[in-house]
Amino acid sequence: MAHSFADITPPIALTPLDGRYRAQAAPLVDHLSEAALNRSRLVVETEWVIHLLDAGAIPGLRTLTEDEIALLRAIPEDFGAEGIAEHAEIEKETVHDVKAIEYYIKRRLAGTSLEPLAEVVHIFCTSEDVNNLSYALMIKGAIERVWLPALREVIDDLTTLARETAEVPMLSRTHGQPATPTTLGKEMAVFAHRLARQVRRIEADEYLGKINGATGTYAAHAISVPGTDWQQVSRSFVEHLGLTWNPLTTQIESHDWQAEVYADVARAGRILHNLATDIWTYISLGYFRQRLSAQGGTGSSTMPHKVNPIRFENAEANLEISGALLDSLSQTLVTSRLQRDLTDSTTQRNIGPALGHSLLAISNIRRGLAGLDVDGQAMAADLEGNWEVLGEAVQSVMRTLGVQGVDGMDSPYERLKELTRGQRVDGAAMREFIEGLGLPEAERERLLELTPHTYVGYAARLVDHLEQAEGEDS
Repeated sequence: MAHSFADITPPIALTPLDGRYRAQAAPLVDHLSEAALNRSRLVVETEWVIHLLDAGAIPGLRTLTEDEIALLRAIPEDFGAEGIAEHAEIEKETVHDVKAIEYYIKRRLAGTSLEPLAEVVHIFCTSEDVNNLSYALMIKGAIERVWLPALREVIDDLTTLARETAEVPMLSRTHGQPATPTTLGKEMAVFAHRLARQVRRIEADEYLGKINGATGTYAAHAISVPGTDWQQVSRSFVEHLGLTWNPLTTQIESHDWQAEVYADVARAGRILHNLATDIWTYISLGYFRQRLSAQGGTGSSTMPHKVNPIRFENAEANLEISGALLDSLSQTLVTSRLQRDLTDSTTQRNIGPALGHSLLAISNIRRGLAGLDVDGQAMAADLEGNWEVLGEAVQSVMRTLGVQGVDGMDSPYERLKELTRGQRVDGAAMREFIEGLGLPEAERERLLELTPHTYVGYAARLVDHLEQAEGEDS
């Protein structure tokens, strides 16, 4: 019988994010792992104690000294390998992860000046009070400190490429067919612009939280200490954590904000997916050359001439996985039966994989872009072979002259269609056609000077909109 990999120590990773692609996903471990969840719970629990005593919310209890506040805040700060193992041992007894956090904190208060105040830990809290705030802190940290900075780097890469190639003419393809020329830089600027807009949306997203008891009524608070304004205590605590207070919930915070964030992240991922497929296509057309050293040590295993666009293919696949997970999170987290069910417990534990696959895709896109060289000659050759794209320019000039009352400019579209539809037209044939149209001198000369390489309109200057957007943000 084959050896069981499940028995090997240290454990072998089940998922690629913890195995083959660990390095790319590693920055999320401090925010979205199970250990990160428990550290966030420690933050919420200890800050709640500090907040209650500092606000005088429970009459008769003293305030904390600076040393005692430092002691409490050191508990999550010192939570490392030993703390993770200890919490796991406690949880084996409690069979409840949040209760294990409470006991973990109380162990650290034993024998200190805070031991008499140990029962303040987790007072007036249901587990979801701690969990919803912990997840909000985790997701906020992961998005703001890891995922958004990575996306901004892609935008910076695209912006640089757009500016460098703003005037490099390129044949467009609509429906896969030759169309009005553009510039490579303008097309890269489109993606940078789209992604920057999503960044602004995500930056504006709210991270909500609540701490209001077993069914969101402050019942235990009000019966125990009726003289305290518990809504104000709740609000000030949630805002102290850097979150937005949700005043109306059931036992759970409704997770609507999570659905909003995931929808925005998924949308940005779909734009990145579009970028990956377009770059892949430009590579197949020869518009980009790939440097093997940047794309991977080996191209094809049997065909040494090939450099496969694996970075963009990897990104494409990972963005599809990420998008599917984010969609599932968005759809399921907004529903909880009556005042509470536990489906969100498992669901929220998959935020890490959802963002992890997106982060892996971003890493591959950046590596792929860094290994590309623009082949201006290939683009020029493609343009030279498609003079028929000037048909739009000629018929537009004729149409304009016609509506201005110039004779002989009738049926411009139909006349160009007869020349260009379904057939290639070279420069000589296009110029001969223009010469025979009876155009006024100025328009005739302007069209005779036109080539597929120069018929790019404002494409180059449109890249400047990226600079304007940056100025507006600053």
